[in-house]
Amino acid sequence: MITNATAQNAAPAANDIRDIKPPIEIPNGWEWLWWVLAALVIVIIAVIVWFWWRKRLANAPVKPPLPAHVRAKQKLEEALALIAQPKPFVIAVSDATRTYLEERFNFHAPERTTEEFLRELGGTDLLADGQKESLGGFLESCDLVKFAKYEPAEVELRGLHNSAMRLVEETKPVEVQSPEIK
Repeated sequence: MITNATAQNAAPAANDIRDIKPPIEIPNGWEWLWWVLAALVIVIIAVIVWFWWRKRLANAPVKPPLPAHVRAKQKLEEALALIAQPKPFVIAVSDATRTYLEERFNFHAPERTTEEFLRELGGTDLLADGQKESLGGFLESCDLVKFAKYEPAEVELRGLHNSAMRLVEETKPVEVQSPEIK
């Protein structure tokens, strides 16, 4: 027969039972190798993709840039849409001409005042004397409209436009044509 004392001693023993512990993973020492191989595969794939992309870009056809005189003519033609508004028209024509001169002759026309630009232009032989005088008159007329609030008639605006187009035509580079083979 079980006595009270024995039952009391058995009760704590039944509560003392613990659950089974999960298995302990034992490192095998080669796990780092798998991580290194995975990183190496990722790097190799990235290098292959990079070379493929560079080769694709190198083989892409490069569109040659438009010559400066062609761009200037396009901008001058676009400016004609503004002829009803003298100040925006003159700004567009002047900017197109100054940008053309900078691209064609490496003058720093857009960043300089008219006086500074004409002084720099006077010290070069890139334009003929008549072209320099015509350009000086053109820029001074543009400055009157831009800064002195002068409102010229459409005839004067077309004259400024024609003057700019004539300068571009006279100063565009001469195209060398190859002789035909017979």
